[in-house]
Formats: sequence, C-alpha cells, structure tokens
Amino acid sequence: MHTSWPTVAKSRIYFISDVHGSNRCFRKFLNAAGFYKADILILGGDIEVEEFRKKAADFGSYTSIMSPSEFEELKANPGKVTELFNRLMVERTREWISLAEERLGKTSVKCFISPGNDDLSDLDSVLDSSPYVVNPEGRVVKIDGEHEMITLGYTNHTPWNSPREVDEDVLALKISGMADKVQNMKSAIFNIHVPPIDTPIDQAPRIGENLKIVVKAGYVEMISAGSSACRAAIMKYQPMIGLHGHIHESRGIVRLGRTLCANPGSEYGEGILRSFISDLEGDRIKSYLLASG
Repeated sequence: MHTSWPTVAKSRIYFISDVHGSNRCFRKFLNAAGFYKADILILGGDIEVEEFRKKAADFGSYTSIMSPSEFEELKANPGKVTELFNRLMVERTREWISLAEERLGKTSVKCFISPGNDDLSDLDSVLDSSPYVVNPEGRVVKIDGEHEMITLGYTNHTPWNSPREVDEDVLALKISGMADKVQNMKSAIFNIHVPPIDTPIDQAPRIGENLKIVVKAGYVEMISAGSSACRAAIMKYQPMIGLHGHIHESRGIVRLGRTLCANPGSEYGEGILRSFISDLEGDRIKSYLLASG
C-alpha cells in the first residue's frame, strides 16, 4: 500500500468490487477509510460467494459446526446444502454490516454497498436494514453534495447462470431508467457491475464445455465478456466516471469519450484487496489510481 497521499480536494472515493465473502478483504475495505483518508467507500457488487454452490471445491470460505449425523444428512440432500450456504452468506453479510456500523458509523465517512450478479436476493433486506450503510442498487443517490451515482448489480448472461443475470435489452432499460433521473451528468458516477464490452477491462477467459477454461496452443483464450448495454449507455450519457468489476482478471482504466471507466480487478482468494481511488471536485477528476493491499 502507498504510505502517503496528496491533500484531499473535495471528495475522495475508494472503490472495490468482488470480495466474494473474504473477511480479510472486507476488513481492509473498512480500514481504507483511515489509511487513504477516503470520504466515501463503495463496494460495487459480488459481496458473497454464490459460485461456491456451483463448484465442487473451494477454499473454505464458509464454515458450519455440525454433528456427524447432520453432516451425513447434508451429503444426502443437496437442497439442504444450498439452504445452509444461503444462510451462511446472509449471516456473513449481516456481520459485515454490523462491523461497518461499529467501525465507521460515528464518523463522517459514507459507505455504499450493493449486490452483484452472484449475490442472492436474500442479501437485499440485510443491506437495506442498516441505519449507516447505504444500498444504492437500482436508484440515483447523492454520495456527497455534488455527485450523483446510479448503481446496477445485474449483468448480462454468463456461463455460471448466477442469480442476477438478464438480457442486454433489460440491462439497457434498467440503466436508462436511472440515468434519465440524473440532474447533472457531467459530475455523475455510473456504478455498473459489468464493464463495457470491447474494452481492456472486460477481457475474460473463454469458458467451454463442463465450465472449463479454453486453452489453445498453451494459451488461455480470452474474450470480451462485458455488456453492450453498459457501453452504449456510457457513450450516450457520458458520465464523469464508470465504476465496474465482475471480471476479476481485467484490472485497468480506460476512457470512453469523456468517461473514465475503472475495473480494480479482484484477488479475493489471496486476500489481496484491489481498489480504485479518485479525488473528485465538481465535474473534474483531480487524480486517480489503482491500488493494492
């Protein structure tokens, strides 16, 4: 992590995405408010590990103490396994919200946490219940006195068939429904989980049969997995910043017209927190960088 940072201009945002149930990454996220002197923390989706249910093995993100007989019952009943992991994901999210309230609730730091395509609908009520943490999903919110933000955790379709996937035309309607309510687009932020298609921040491994990565001539085949609706909206509305995630491998920053689009990437499995930090003043981006820690 960086040991110094220039004096705060107007508002400093600290953005991350795709922590997927990593306690270590979430605690670092909260600590970043003090370390980077951030005014606004934004976690832009994929809070928990829904793909745990889709993979045969993982790295033990969730634990549950049970008797041998309960374990045998789970082995014999996949439906109960799903129920268990759903409950554990909700419990972890609730713990995280409480921790954010405890650590930052009495400070001037604002904290926005929204679901992503991998997050169950059960998490919405947990996020909405906090008197401190704001769930900005599906609406226009003021993150400070000058900057409006729209947020969308839904994505286009993926090979994983995650809970919040829709067709591109539905994404387009969801985005425009919020964007048309923004009062000052020049200083607006589009917090859209899926990145714009055909950019350096939407490159993902091609997934073939049996959900395996396609390798040709010894190299992983990459494709553009972003959203055409997201790109079209950014080109049409030209907000100040686009905050994205979803594709862990495509850490980077790119401009589409006047809009600065960032995907901090994710290495949650290693406990490394990838982030995007920016100082905003009116409709100007005074500084920005990608950070790790």
